[in-house]
Amino acid sequence: MGPTDQIGLVWFRRDLRLDDNPAWAAATSERDFVVALYVIDPRLMAVAGPFRRRQLIANLQAFDYDLFERTGGRLVVRSGDPVDVVPETAARLGCGSAYWNDDVTPFSTWRDQRVRQALDLPVSTFWGSLILPPGSVLTKKGTLSRVFSAFHRTWSTTTWDEWPEPGDAMIYPDPAELIPRLDGPAPLPEGEGEARARLEAFLERVDRYDEDRDLPALDGTSGLSVDLRFGSLSPRTVAEAVGTETKGRKAFVRQLAWRDWYAHLLHESPSMVTEDLNPKAHTLEWRDDPGQLAAWKGGFTGYPLVDAGMRELRSTGFMHNRVRLVAASFLVKDLLIDWRVGERHFRQLLVDGDVPQNVGNWQWVAGTGTDAAPYHRVFNPVTQSRRFDEKGDYIRRWVPELAALDSDSIHEPWEAPAEVLEAAGVRLGHDYPEPVVDHAEARERFLAVVSEARDEAAAGDD
Repeated sequence: MGPTDQIGLVWFRRDLRLDDNPAWAAATSERDFVVALYVIDPRLMAVAGPFRRRQLIANLQAFDYDLFERTGGRLVVRSGDPVDVVPETAARLGCGSAYWNDDVTPFSTWRDQRVRQALDLPVSTFWGSLILPPGSVLTKKGTLSRVFSAFHRTWSTTTWDEWPEPGDAMIYPDPAELIPRLDGPAPLPEGEGEARARLEAFLERVDRYDEDRDLPALDGTSGLSVDLRFGSLSPRTVAEAVGTETKGRKAFVRQLAWRDWYAHLLHESPSMVTEDLNPKAHTLEWRDDPGQLAAWKGGFTGYPLVDAGMRELRSTGFMHNRVRLVAASFLVKDLLIDWRVGERHFRQLLVDGDVPQNVGNWQWVAGTGTDAAPYHRVFNPVTQSRRFDEKGDYIRRWVPELAALDSDSIHEPWEAPAEVLEAAGVRLGHDYPEPVVDHAEARERFLAVVSEARDEAAAGDD
């Protein structure tokens, strides 16, 4: 079959939804017949942890079902390298044009360029995973701000591009390959409908978001990061639903601005996946300590809040955002282990593992990134624990061997009196580890290493 302008192909990736999807809307309004394609790339499946793989498969199943229910069509699923599969599918089905929503990761950019070259068809792309596209939020000098507050001020007053309205094109009805079977339950109920239900549930508590979001024992966050990661919700849909009428709502929409900012930064500086954005950090001397790294990954550092977060991650693919900051700071600044090691570990296991957000946040914590890089800010895991998990409920959930300790001792059991530990059935070094480092000493070590690196960088500039 030769190509015809009447048939368009939509290549789905991180946008598994039909509503508020500009690539889908453009194709269905501009073409009479549309092929909905998803390519399962073995390379990406291999680097995703079990939780994200299961969520993807479940979301694909739900999307295929929604597509059939709403249009009578099916999701065409094929496995392989998109550089081969997308052009082959377009040629076999006579597609005269292609549509997709862009992504900012270096791999995606490289892959998409090769697919575009191989297609030899008109391609229309959009930024359906962001509120504002890269290049649209700039300073008066025409550059991307490296300070978030300045970016946010401009972002808040920038008019959104108008996205196309969907049409009523016929949808190709043959699903091609079967979607892989789940090897375990998906972390979250899947699909666009469930994502909207989570959004509605969040709207009932969003006004307390600014007060509750840092408390890991509460249901104070949005719970929408996975939906934004897989595109079962549009960020614009979320921002419009939330609004900015209260402090809580403003605080949440500000997080969506952070999300855009990190994506814009990665789009402009793709090397930030593996290189420090701040050149003064290039000479930092990181430690190689497999034993302490293993203790961190396993949740056996002897610092209860850090261990609770790492065990939650290992068991569920989730970790509360405040705890992510504390755990990341502990790896980088207490253990002096390279942020890239932690970033890769998080990215593999997190259900919502998203390259620009993960890399941006890890560089922020490490002080190697942008926004006046807070290299001197070293989170005290005990202070953070007492402040944000005051009663120890989050710790008790994930570190059950400490559950019988009182709300004071549970934050630093090594300081508890022997009789308190004995009454709670806790033997340090047996039931629960002694701290792998002394935080005060580790903090001084980190600051000394950073000071030395900055002095070297300054000398090199002379």
